[in-house]
Amino acid sequence: MEERTYLQTWKKYLPVIRLHLKRSLTEDQSFKLNITDFESAGDRGKSGYTFSITIENGKATTSLSGAPVARDLYEALRSDEAIKAILQDKSVKIAVGKTFLLSIKTSTISAYK
Repeated sequence: MEERTYLQTWKKYLPVIRLHLKRSLTEDQSFKLNITDFESAGDRGKSGYTFSITIENGKATTSLSGAPVARDLYEALRSDEAIKAILQDKSVKIAVGKTFLLSIKTSTISAYK
Protein backbone atom coordinates (compact mmCIF):
# COMPACT_ATOMS: atom_id res chain seq x y z
CA MET A 1 0.00 0.00 0.00
CA GLU A 2 1.31 3.42 -0.94
CA GLU A 3 2.02 5.98 1.71
CA ARG A 4 -0.71 8.62 2.11
CA THR A 5 1.65 11.58 1.80
CA TYR A 6 -0.99 14.32 1.50
CA LEU A 7 -3.69 12.91 3.80
CA GLN A 8 -2.74 15.03 6.84
CA THR A 9 -2.54 18.16 4.67
CA TRP A 10 -6.06 17.55 3.32
CA LYS A 11 -7.42 16.80 6.79
CA LYS A 12 -6.23 20.25 7.84
CA TYR A 13 -8.36 21.71 5.02
CA LEU A 14 -11.50 19.64 5.76
CA PRO A 15 -13.38 22.38 7.71
CA VAL A 16 -12.90 24.82 4.82
CA ILE A 17 -13.77 22.20 2.20
CA ARG A 18 -16.90 21.24 4.18
CA LEU A 19 -18.04 24.87 4.23
CA HIS A 20 -17.42 25.34 0.50
CA LEU A 21 -19.12 22.03 -0.30
CA LYS A 22 -22.27 23.23 1.49
CA ARG A 23 -22.13 26.56 -0.36
CA SER A 24 -21.55 24.76 -3.68
CA LEU A 25 -25.12 23.45 -3.47
CA THR A 26 -26.29 26.93 -4.54
CA GLU A 27 -23.27 28.26 -6.50
CA ASP A 28 -19.83 27.11 -7.68
CA GLN A 29 -17.10 27.65 -5.11
CA SER A 30 -13.35 28.16 -5.18
CA PHE A 31 -10.61 29.04 -2.73
CA LYS A 32 -6.83 29.24 -2.74
CA LEU A 33 -4.73 26.49 -1.21
CA ASN A 34 -1.35 27.15 0.38
CA ILE A 35 1.27 25.66 -1.95
CA THR A 36 3.77 25.36 0.92
CA ASP A 37 1.48 22.89 2.73
CA PHE A 38 1.69 20.51 -0.21
CA GLU A 39 5.35 21.02 -1.03
CA SER A 40 6.31 20.19 2.56
CA ALA A 41 4.20 17.01 2.40
CA GLY A 42 5.83 15.72 -0.79
CA ASP A 43 7.49 16.91 -3.95
CA ARG A 44 5.45 16.32 -7.10
CA GLY A 45 8.13 17.90 -9.29
CA LYS A 46 7.12 18.46 -12.89
CA SER A 47 3.91 16.46 -12.57
CA GLY A 48 2.59 19.16 -10.25
CA TYR A 49 -0.46 19.13 -8.04
CA THR A 50 -3.20 19.71 -10.61
CA PHE A 51 -6.07 17.21 -10.72
CA SER A 52 -9.78 16.82 -11.16
CA ILE A 53 -12.03 14.36 -9.30
CA THR A 54 -15.66 13.60 -10.03
CA ILE A 55 -17.59 12.06 -7.14
CA GLU A 56 -21.08 10.72 -7.73
CA ASN A 57 -23.20 9.65 -4.79
CA GLY A 58 -20.09 9.54 -2.59
CA LYS A 59 -18.00 7.38 -4.95
CA ALA A 60 -15.12 8.59 -7.12
CA THR A 61 -15.86 8.04 -10.81
CA THR A 62 -12.40 9.29 -11.81
CA SER A 63 -9.32 7.07 -11.64
CA LEU A 64 -7.16 8.23 -8.73
CA SER A 65 -4.31 5.76 -9.14
CA GLY A 66 -1.89 8.17 -10.84
CA ALA A 67 -2.62 11.17 -8.62
CA PRO A 68 -1.62 10.78 -4.96
CA VAL A 69 -2.80 14.32 -4.16
CA ALA A 70 -6.30 13.55 -5.51
CA ARG A 71 -6.40 10.09 -3.95
CA ASP A 72 -5.55 11.48 -0.51
CA LEU A 73 -8.18 14.22 -0.86
CA TYR A 74 -10.82 11.60 -1.66
CA GLU A 75 -9.67 9.54 1.34
CA ALA A 76 -9.95 12.60 3.62
CA LEU A 77 -13.43 13.42 2.29
CA ARG A 78 -14.62 9.86 2.93
CA SER A 79 -13.37 10.02 6.53
CA ASP A 80 -15.61 13.00 7.36
CA GLU A 81 -19.22 12.07 8.22
CA ALA A 82 -20.66 15.54 7.46
CA ILE A 83 -19.01 15.58 4.03
CA LYS A 84 -20.18 12.02 3.30
CA ALA A 85 -23.75 13.17 4.00
CA ILE A 86 -23.38 16.17 1.64
CA LEU A 87 -22.04 13.93 -1.15
CA GLN A 88 -25.09 11.64 -1.14
CA ASP A 89 -27.33 12.08 -4.24
CA LYS A 90 -24.88 14.65 -5.63
CA SER A 91 -22.38 14.85 -8.45
CA VAL A 92 -19.38 16.87 -7.26
CA LYS A 93 -16.40 17.92 -9.35
CA ILE A 94 -13.37 19.08 -7.40
CA ALA A 95 -10.40 20.44 -9.32
CA VAL A 96 -7.09 22.04 -8.43
CA GLY A 97 -5.29 24.04 -11.12
CA LYS A 98 -1.74 25.29 -11.54
CA THR A 99 -2.48 28.40 -9.43
CA PHE A 100 -3.54 26.21 -6.47
CA LEU A 101 -7.15 27.30 -6.73
CA LEU A 102 -9.46 24.52 -5.56
CA SER A 103 -12.85 24.69 -7.27
CA ILE A 104 -16.04 22.80 -6.39
CA LYS A 105 -19.07 22.36 -8.66
CA THR A 106 -22.03 20.42 -7.31
CA SER A 107 -25.20 19.20 -8.97
CA THR A 108 -27.98 16.96 -7.74
CA ILE A 109 -28.24 13.51 -9.29
CA SER A 110 -31.67 13.00 -10.78
CA ALA A 111 -33.68 10.09 -9.42
CA TYR A 112 -35.06 9.61 -12.93
CA LYS A 113 -32.24 8.04 -14.91
